[in-house]
Amino acid sequence: MEAARRWVDRRSRQPSVVKRPPAAETARIRAALDHPILDADGHAIEYLPCIYDLVRDLGGAKAVDGFRFLIDGMGMIRSLAVEDALRFGAFRMGWWGLAVDATDRASVMLPKLFYERLDEIGLDLAIVYPTYGLLAIGIHDPDVRIPVARAFNRYYAEEYAPYGDRIIPAATIPVHTPEEAVAELDYAVGELGLKVAMLSGHVVRPRPGTSDPRGAHWIDTLGLDSAHDYDPLWRRCAELAIAPTFHSSALGLATHESPTNYVYNKLGSFAGSLHALCKSLLLGGVAHRFPSLRFAFLEGGAGWATMLYADLLAHWNKRNVEAVQRYDPRRLDRQRLRALFESHGSPALVEHLPELDGSLHPLSDPDDPMLDDFARSGIGGADDVRRMFAEQLFFGCEADDPVNAWAFDTRVNPHGLALNAIFGSDIGHWDVPDMRAVVPESHELVEHGLITADNYRAFVFGNVVDLWGGANPHFFDGTVVAAAARRHLALRHPPDTEPRSARDGQSIC
Repeated sequence: MEAARRWVDRRSRQPSVVKRPPAAETARIRAALDHPILDADGHAIEYLPCIYDLVRDLGGAKAVDGFRFLIDGMGMIRSLAVEDALRFGAFRMGWWGLAVDATDRASVMLPKLFYERLDEIGLDLAIVYPTYGLLAIGIHDPDVRIPVARAFNRYYAEEYAPYGDRIIPAATIPVHTPEEAVAELDYAVGELGLKVAMLSGHVVRPRPGTSDPRGAHWIDTLGLDSAHDYDPLWRRCAELAIAPTFHSSALGLATHESPTNYVYNKLGSFAGSLHALCKSLLLGGVAHRFPSLRFAFLEGGAGWATMLYADLLAHWNKRNVEAVQRYDPRRLDRQRLRALFESHGSPALVEHLPELDGSLHPLSDPDDPMLDDFARSGIGGADDVRRMFAEQLFFGCEADDPVNAWAFDTRVNPHGLALNAIFGSDIGHWDVPDMRAVVPESHELVEHGLITADNYRAFVFGNVVDLWGGANPHFFDGTVVAAAARRHLALRHPPDTEPRSARDGQSIC
């Protein structure tokens, strides 16, 4: 194992616990690699008594009570009768969702233990996201949401500070308003020194005339048709060299709100939410206006991304403002159409022939004033779509998902593009029964001939470095992979390349 990690600077800290032997398969895989393995999306589990203390300090008793009610409410919902759950808009959430192996559970709760087990697991660097903190970004009451999010950020900054050379925690950034998001970003990054930002990918807003977001509501996806102008948030991310990463699911929304079945709600929930967010940022012009930003869409896999990429190109080809002119109803030869009805229509259709003109309007109205669905996107051609997917968009994929291979299938993806799939272990949650298995699972696509060794290098290393290092060349400074990251960035982004961040937000097209 030491030989396989010859490119990593060793820490002097010695483990204080007896470690389980590394899995033989992990050791075999690592011995054959000449690059690090970076986990772009694992999870920690916060120790709630400490969180409650921090929430009390920041928001007082109301904030603590509000957050406790949310935590306790997850169990209460499961006791509701189906009709009551439907009445209250309650849905079946996750249950029995955390590891029960004591060592694995402790590892995601105690950063010192996790740090000491990283070699055993086969990871060189781990980006860790919240677990209970995921709930904070969806709280509707700002008097609860804001102090709770800040409490999680203080918790991670303090608890994980000694381990920053191999573990990097993510900040929790609520986005109900751009002002709120910018304020928490400035605090988490500027004051606490965190350098990964987890943003909510949507806000559930009450429809006009109502006040209950669990009643009549709509989903604000922060780009197209948003209730707010979020450009100040994206601009601040660019100024702080932060890559916005999104970890939102559609649990409890639309077709993911069964009151009885969590698996029904979970299936496709991340893909659905992230698909909506990504197309909103693209069609709303956010990616175009802020070309230096890298956006990561986590835990939904790459299947939805490959479909969105191909689908967006297909729609551009046939629905851009010039191409759509071919469907202008005024181009329809109505005399020819009437003659064809007369010669080929059944008696029932011919009987209604005088009504032909009036029946042609649905889905074909001639006076629609909104002809350019791409007007706000800044997309002027297929090359723009390809550039955004190639340079700015990254897609978090779990180790055991065979669909990860789609991201690298340049035979199928238009213009021969390999999408930026990044490895996210999801360590800490139910889909990782044994932490030591994530590296072998991630490598199975190579073993099965579905991706190449170069694809795997991009998946677990290169694309992860491009996401955060492309936004901030100093992101990996002080970590054990700093030298490897610098070499990769020097090849991908030569130092004489003109940075784009100064121009971010200034394009109007």
